[in-house]
Amino acid sequence: MSIRHGLLALLEHGPRYGSQLRTEFESRTGSTWPLNVGQVYTTLGRLERDGLVTQNGEDGAGHALHAITDAGRTELRTWFERPVDRTSPARDELAIKLAMAVGAPGVDIREVIQSQRRHTVKAMQDYTRLKAQAITALEGGDAHERDDVAWLLVLEQLIFQTEAEARWLDHCESRLIRLSTAVTVTTTPGPPATTSGSAAASAPEPGRGAGVRRGPGAGTGGVGAGGGSGGALRGGAAGRTR
Repeated sequence: MSIRHGLLALLEHGPRYGSQLRTEFESRTGSTWPLNVGQVYTTLGRLERDGLVTQNGEDGAGHALHAITDAGRTELRTWFERPVDRTSPARDELAIKLAMAVGAPGVDIREVIQSQRRHTVKAMQDYTRLKAQAITALEGGDAHERDDVAWLLVLEQLIFQTEAEARWLDHCESRLIRLSTAVTVTTTPGPPATTSGSAAASAPEPGRGAGVRRGPGAGTGGVGAGGGSGGALRGGAAGRTR
């Protein structure tokens, strides 16, 4: 999350002081990513150091005001125009958890998946309820309509994200089931027992007595072999109180 650019966007509407910026940021995003005043002032200090923000006197209550500079406006325009980089995705705790759960002693990865699915579905329901409230507020023409539109967009992103996560969890469970049944072992009868001196020479080599048949998608080796479930998991994706 770019707090830096979010504050620049708010300052483009005029000078602000720290706690005012925090309140407006949380109002615009529905407190989805709450800030504390320390974060705001630390970020403002860095923006001022980089020449993107400057101090602009005080308001009537004695609050120190900050204003965006021309360089800050250029930086903000560049941020709006530049796509968000997805080639180096942020660490996803759920993906890491499932990757570590594969083969972990005493861990039932399907139970981990089911527990997460219940939580994800509950979150999706909560977001959907809040979306209905945001739409009602917009249709009612309440104040702060701009903030309600912004909050609605954030909510819909969260809904799409949780829907995708639920589908990915279903896929992970199906993948693990397929991998667990893809490898079957059949016993190949060896040669009949013999007492001749050449018996040792004609005996099957170790490991030749069992033939391995792999189904589609199975890893090289047995169930859960290196490239199988691990690769599948590594390839996976991933409230506002009104």
